[in-house]
Amino acid sequence: MAREAREAAARRRKRMRTARNIGIIAVLFVGTIVIFNVVSSGSSKKSSSTSTTTGSNTTVSSTAATTSATFVPTGSTETATITTDQGKIVVALDTKNAPKATARFVELAKKGFYNGLTFHRAVPDFIIQGGDPKGDGTGGSGTKPVVGEVPTNSYPIGALAAAKTGSDPNGTFDCQFFIVTGKNGLTLPNQYARFGGVTSGLDIAQKISKEPTGGPNGDTLNKKVKIESITITQT
Repeated sequence: MAREAREAAARRRKRMRTARNIGIIAVLFVGTIVIFNVVSSGSSKKSSSTSTTTGSNTTVSSTAATTSATFVPTGSTETATITTDQGKIVVALDTKNAPKATARFVELAKKGFYNGLTFHRAVPDFIIQGGDPKGDGTGGSGTKPVVGEVPTNSYPIGALAAAKTGSDPNGTFDCQFFIVTGKNGLTLPNQYARFGGVTSGLDIAQKISKEPTGGPNGDTLNKKVKIESITITQT
């Protein structure tokens, strides 16, 4: 009887050790899963907070750049005066290095296409975007886009460039355009047709970029800035 009692006690101790080991393994397994999920979630949030769009569905980095040089094209033979209800922005068009993109912009401007449209999007220290008939970043001209010239040295402050969707070929220009108002434009990849640079009225563009915004992405101007006209002048 004593032996049977000892054997029963030994079996109980063995069962308890087995249960305890299983419990420890389960706790470690669950803890590993929790830690992995927390790290993954943190990485996703960090990645999404450093990106924005330059056209509908186009994702690019907006991390601060290390330089803030301004851009004015050399050898320009045409000037565009963008008259808005906030003031005038004068741009030297890069007829030498971006003839296709410049010609597209000039064609639309001379037809009066942009008259009465708006700057609908703004991001402080980055860009203002306009030229969309729908006023929400999804509209087009109704004609076939051109594939313009892309730069090799990014988009300094004052640069005028074409907005495009992520699925469009590099340099695609339909009708929407943006003006770089801050150093974050320098982080854009060389994928957008750059065809001019602001020579006066940069302060107007930068003022627009700081106006209150909202919408799904937080970058739609609450009060859109009207483009009264864009006139082209030979220089």
